[in-house]
Amino acid sequence: MPLLEVNGLQVEFKTHDAAVRAVNGVSFALEEGETLGIVGESGSGKSQTVLAMLGLLASNGRASGQALYRGENLLGMPAKALNRIRGNRLSIIFQDPMSSLNPYLTIERQMTEVLELHKNLTRREAKKRAISMLEAVRIPEAAHRIGQYPHELSGGMRQRVMIAMALLCEPDILFADEPTTALDVTVQAQVLQLLRDLQRDFGTSIVLITHDLGVVAGLCEKVMVMYGGRVMEQCDASTLFAKPSHPYTIGLLRALPRLDQEGGELAGIPGNPPNMAHPPAGCPFHERCADATAECGERAPALEAVGTHGLRACHRPADALITRYQEQSHV
Repeated sequence: MPLLEVNGLQVEFKTHDAAVRAVNGVSFALEEGETLGIVGESGSGKSQTVLAMLGLLASNGRASGQALYRGENLLGMPAKALNRIRGNRLSIIFQDPMSSLNPYLTIERQMTEVLELHKNLTRREAKKRAISMLEAVRIPEAAHRIGQYPHELSGGMRQRVMIAMALLCEPDILFADEPTTALDVTVQAQVLQLLRDLQRDFGTSIVLITHDLGVVAGLCEKVMVMYGGRVMEQCDASTLFAKPSHPYTIGLLRALPRLDQEGGELAGIPGNPPNMAHPPAGCPFHERCADATAECGERAPALEAVGTHGLRACHRPADALITRYQEQSHV
């Protein structure tokens, strides 16, 4: 049995204008010790997929389907039961640590509170473990830093504190929502290496939400590409970079700068993501897709297996798209 199994997850928000379907039938599985990258543009439904599982949707949001953690459905679970799991067995790192950390509390209080609640440790025991975890995420002078407030730390250090807080209870799954977006490239590399090391040491499964395929290449074993609230492609990371079989995935890869190609312009994807309050008929990507046919605008493709490649939702032949991408990229 997978550690986490999501089946037909749907997330809908009620607004004054219309109901917005942010996530539409997402399914995936996560094994113990595995890293899954969820990739897509802003508004593709990546973050809402995770927030729905953790019961953190906005008040006007509703989730349906299944999110089975060790066989228990997180969706619709009573708040008291979910609170025993959330922050303990399931943890999350948010994109902006400055807005996630409480500016009025010291790092010590924000960390020890978690251990007192979930592990029933005394304040002294909790502080000792908190310092140990700060040292594990390579914060220098941890015994001194723990008494400081968030504004006294750099952006990279605040993100390390967030990682340390998320790992205090040694969770089974760590959800990381764009954990390196606000950091410069040097600190970003350090944080990614830290996540790799911590996963090796603690055996934690990771779900990484990102728009950066470079981050996915360095950390993830499996990838799920989302667009317009749907899964476009899902496969091993190595397969995705060598043999992308969906036009949207190919578009994302072509927009990446490459060290092995000099000159030329980056190939962007024309157009804008769909308005999910009034989604287009058929495949959500068809209005921006150079390979779209009349069928693409009429009927949304099902997510189906492509040989041993993985899963994808597209009406166009997979082999032709893979071959063309490899020829144009000189893979």
